Amino acid sequence: MSERTVTIASRVGLHARPASLFSQAAAKAGVPVTLTSANGKSVNAASILGVLSLGINHGETVTLSAEGDDAETALDSLAELLNTDLDKE
Repeated sequence: MSERTVTIASRVGLHARPASLFSQAAAKAGVPVTLTSANGKSVNAASILGVLSLGINHGETVTLSAEGDDAETALDSLAELLNTDLDKE
């Protein structure tokens, strides 16, 4: 299993627009991706409701994990997305 630990860069955390953009990218990743909050709760990263339920704020650390042939590539692109302020116009 591949993993990445990422600090959330979006000013509002993973809420509304950032959560939507992230979950859409996770759904297109080609491998199942799990998002785990700092408190240990895990959800399917492709589920917008799951991502929102974690209540992740700006500056919090999360862990992305995936298995499969393209896991490394998928996690790299998703980590880069979370390292970007997705609320910036």
